[in-house]
Amino acid sequence: MNPGPDDTFIGLGANLGDAIGALRKALDALANLPKTRVLLHSSFYRSAPVGFAGQPDFINAVARIETALPAREVLDYLHAIEDRFGRTREFRNAPRTLDLDLLLHGREIISVPELAVPHPRMHERRFVLEPLAELAPHLIIPGLGDVGDLLRACMDQEVHRISAT
Repeated sequence: MNPGPDDTFIGLGANLGDAIGALRKALDALANLPKTRVLLHSSFYRSAPVGFAGQPDFINAVARIETALPAREVLDYLHAIEDRFGRTREFRNAPRTLDLDLLLHGREIISVPELAVPHPRMHERRFVLEPLAELAPHLIIPGLGDVGDLLRACMDQEVHRISAT
């Protein structure tokens, strides 16, 4: 299934508690957003933390959704879901029960203080690019380039596929 021009991609991650369970429940929560349906999600991947090493490894995935919601509203819903899962923001790159990132919203490029799409660091992170490429191997990320080329540039980062579900 090739990505449509309006497909939205959400990055999911967690490293506290039952991280795999949290990602599964977060996928259910995404499916319950208004005017939205989850088309598919990637395998789950294990990755080392970025920016703050003294914490457990992360479990990551990417979901591809179809939504009629504007990007800002999607972000608000993602933050509300994180809050329901007990997410706190003590410091940048802190351990978390759930992290939901709006990676792409169709082909939009948005840069305002409260929202940046495409996600501003996604092109540097294998734990985002590998599951994204699994879902959309020929995706062109607006303003950044081909997902496969971007992934090849960060293959030195350690990421392991742990589950196909």
